[in-house]
Amino acid sequence: MLRYYEQQGLLLPRRAGNDYREYTEEDAARAQRVALMVRSGMPTRLIKAVLDLEDTLARDPDASCPLEVADLLAAELRELDDRIACLTRSRRTIADYLERTSRTAAERASARESARAGASA
Repeated sequence: MLRYYEQQGLLLPRRAGNDYREYTEEDAARAQRVALMVRSGMPTRLIKAVLDLEDTLARDPDASCPLEVADLLAAELRELDDRIACLTRSRRTIADYLERTSRTAAERASARESARAGASA
């Protein structure tokens, strides 16, 4: 994946004299961040735009992004909101199901204990 990130311009490690890549702590943190964005479904072209904007803002806090990039970011923001809403609903469903399952298991265990206590009396 690191080579792919490098090909996409997302990661730019230094090269040693023997042409081996040398990764800094910052490179490792950036690679981890890129991987998280990729897993979230963000396309690499947009990841590149976001990372470039972050680099620009680090150099010039008053900078703004080009309108074309702003449009891409707005569309991505809408998609992220949709995915977050979907994930939130899924999480709620799973948590509810697990809570019911735990409650049901506890009720069955209690019933078994009551049955054993009744049988031994």
